[in-house]
Amino acid sequence: MHSLLFLCARRLVSHRPGARSALALLPAELYPVLFQAAFLDGRPLALRDLVGSWPFPVLSFRRLLGHRSRRSLLGAKSGKLCTQAVILAVVAHLRRELEESCGGASRCRLQVLDMTGLQDGDADGASEGMSLWSGTVALAKACLEVSKHQKECLKRGSKRRRGPSGLSAAAPPRPVGVEVRADLFVNGTSFGVLRDALQASVAGPLRLKCRDFHAEELSAAGTVSLLESLEPAGVRRVELRFNNLGLAGLCAVLPHLTRFTDLLSLKLPYSNVDVRRLAAGTDAGIRRLAGHLGRLPRLKELNLGSSRLSGKLRQLLGDLETPLESLELAFCSLLPGDVAFLCQSAHAPALKKLDLSGHDFSESLLQPLRRLLEETAASLLHLDLMECRLTDAPLEALLPALCRCSRLRCLGLFGNPLSTTGLKTLLRKTAVLPDLRLVVYPYPVDCYSREPTRPPSDRLVEDTVDEERLAAVNAELCRMLVSSGRADAVWTTSLCRHGALDYLT
Repeated sequence: MHSLLFLCARRLVSHRPGARSALALLPAELYPVLFQAAFLDGRPLALRDLVGSWPFPVLSFRRLLGHRSRRSLLGAKSGKLCTQAVILAVVAHLRRELEESCGGASRCRLQVLDMTGLQDGDADGASEGMSLWSGTVALAKACLEVSKHQKECLKRGSKRRRGPSGLSAAAPPRPVGVEVRADLFVNGTSFGVLRDALQASVAGPLRLKCRDFHAEELSAAGTVSLLESLEPAGVRRVELRFNNLGLAGLCAVLPHLTRFTDLLSLKLPYSNVDVRRLAAGTDAGIRRLAGHLGRLPRLKELNLGSSRLSGKLRQLLGDLETPLESLELAFCSLLPGDVAFLCQSAHAPALKKLDLSGHDFSESLLQPLRRLLEETAASLLHLDLMECRLTDAPLEALLPALCRCSRLRCLGLFGNPLSTTGLKTLLRKTAVLPDLRLVVYPYPVDCYSREPTRPPSDRLVEDTVDEERLAAVNAELCRMLVSSGRADAVWTTSLCRHGALDYLT
């Protein structure tokens, strides 16, 4: 239920001309609730007015909108327009400041715009929302626009100060600037504009400061050039995905990460590394890669998904100075010895997230996995075992170890050939886990209307699911949750609910 204050703020921002004239009369304490009301109701013009006279040094989306509202607000078309409005308002403010040679008496006191942690509008298929990519491009273009205007103002100001005699007639204008903290996403299409913006940002009025950097389908040289352009302080995550860098490319890129002293997370999925190819220099390359990882002393999160690392895990992770809290090794072709190494390593008792999807845990890997779950039981919050060929019998063998993970919050089992009976057993056994709030389970094998064309150990075809049978299973699982006192838990086949927890906050 909205407060009376919020309802009044909503009424005020709905009348933009009157609200604009009233802003100068309102106390600063009302600006946050006015910002919330304008964003909730999709009032981009009101937002431009508010930001243009923002009375505080910091404007933080996370603080003003909150986690839950950001997800719904920014995924909509109005969220995109409102986010753009805030950026344009900052640009307009800086242009005004640059035009006033003596600084003026602007009401706007904004120094830091914090846009980190925004929901990616494309994450849930909300194509109308502000995606991380489009937000990055909007900020880059804003940075270039303000930088260009600064150069024009400096040029005009230099001529005025010289005067007819060519001598300096007045002091130069005071420094003007707003720091924008953001998560950046770049691919080949946006590479050029972001590179130019980061270079202009160094001495420009609008300074881009990156927290999480995501790059997709870039060359090693392009990746290095952007990493070198980022301000080192504050970068906590680097994700390089689908970049096809290979072992040599990763060894060329990773040395440039040591300048990021705050780096906590490194994600390198789909990097085209395959140690099974027996190419000359593979062992030397793994040793170099391990050495580079070892020079990231604060690293807590590592994703090497879809790199074929068979038999090399000990060598690769052996130089890390501190235990990892999140380790994603999906589809990495691990051997029993690799899982056994994890059991004995310092990482196991510290792991909060573990992703071993895409491995066959129906046979030789099953016992090492049981031991690993026992070692991680005290810390594990999030476990992914998707598409692991787990049938009812292997899963039941895992249940004693799984039920020892007393802090487990999220369990991903999608893509495994489990039956309805197996799912019921899983629910009954895991009902004792008090924090388990999300289970992503597969379509039961007995809910298929015809025999799948592939073996049951392979991923089942979604379009063969008997929707009526599946609905009956879903309803029965819900009844079981209620009867066991776990109505707060969500059991679903939807991967959209499977959002990764952010262990860095």
